[in-house]
Amino acid sequence: MTDLAPDAGYRTSNHKLKTALVQHAALTPAGLSERVFGLLFSGLVYPQIWEDPAVDMEAMQIRPEHHIVTIGSGGCNMLAYLSAAPERIDVVDLNAHHVALNRLKLAAFRHLPGHPDVVRFLARHDLQSNIHAYDLFIAPKLDAATRRYWNARGLNGQRRIAVFGRNIYRTGLLGRFIGLGHLIARLHGVDPRGLAEARSMREQRRFFDERLAPLFERPLIRWITRRKSSLFGLGIPPQQFDALASLSDERSLAHVLRQRLEKLACHFPLKENYFAWQAFARRYPLPQEGELPDYLQAGRHETIRANTERVRVHQESITTLLAGKMAGSVDRYVLLDAQDWMSDAQLDALWTEISRTAAEGAMIIFRTAACASLVEGRVSPALLSQWHYEADRSQALNLKDRSAIYGGFHIYRKAA
Repeated sequence: MTDLAPDAGYRTSNHKLKTALVQHAALTPAGLSERVFGLLFSGLVYPQIWEDPAVDMEAMQIRPEHHIVTIGSGGCNMLAYLSAAPERIDVVDLNAHHVALNRLKLAAFRHLPGHPDVVRFLARHDLQSNIHAYDLFIAPKLDAATRRYWNARGLNGQRRIAVFGRNIYRTGLLGRFIGLGHLIARLHGVDPRGLAEARSMREQRRFFDERLAPLFERPLIRWITRRKSSLFGLGIPPQQFDALASLSDERSLAHVLRQRLEKLACHFPLKENYFAWQAFARRYPLPQEGELPDYLQAGRHETIRANTERVRVHQESITTLLAGKMAGSVDRYVLLDAQDWMSDAQLDALWTEISRTAAEGAMIIFRTAACASLVEGRVSPALLSQWHYEADRSQALNLKDRSAIYGGFHIYRKAA
């Protein structure tokens, strides 16, 4: 499955990633924001993906003959798609840490003895047995570069893989951002973990209205949310601050973030929303508490395990990967929120390759920090005319997205 030569290494400098994020000169406010965001984004960002794979799969209707190209991020989406047994999945990510994580998760499914072992490794915390399982079952089967990555030691002298013996979901940019949010809430006398004690949606609503919602009126939080950097921990770039700020009457995102948190806390039963468990309890639910992510459910395990060889993971941009593919060879494109970062020229380059490689009936899905589809009015009309925007279906599925981070979910289908 490896896509690296035996002696190759990850490009951990992430030069291409930083280049992709920078659109303004360094000595400007916009350029400085982009470079700070690029620096933060060059490490591990998403231990878990924050796009709901159940919504993706309902939109895409994956069939066995499909070839999917998806951005990797935390890898949960790719593994969920495998449960539908598509013919091929190409996973791309410019971030070396995400590439290593995707390959490790695939190896866990392929080489750990059974479903309970995979759940312990990827969903349970404070288990040193996870490190023993890695050394015994996974490490000997990894390609050399991925093994070096996870065996590399940090400044504390511990190997990177040690995070699986603690709680990997508290690491990465998003994990630390959630931890900071908990700290700020506790400084105001509120412990967000209290939501995990709710036993009904009515109790969830009461906790939000009485404890969480008032936080967004506090002066410190309103001051923080007036700054573009306040969204960096969510992986939302500075280019999208203005689009989000336009949804409010003032230059603060407090109102927008309150709405998103309300959806996460109140719109779905807690036992059915593992995103809420990660946000409020900073862990996955135990069996008696709720459901695990789709790809970790027992009924999907054997299908995913049997199809891991159908995945290739590339440290590359999606545009560059598509440029090397044959015309009409791809059925489904999953862009996550990557277009939020792109200039008009980058969008045109991407949609040129998508339109060239799209098979009959091909589909694109993506998310945006703001509500509207950002490609309208920005991608060349000649390119966009080759695609039909399924506006009603996009909105209906957006309401089902349990993660609640994004404002919009969008579906484009190849025009007949």
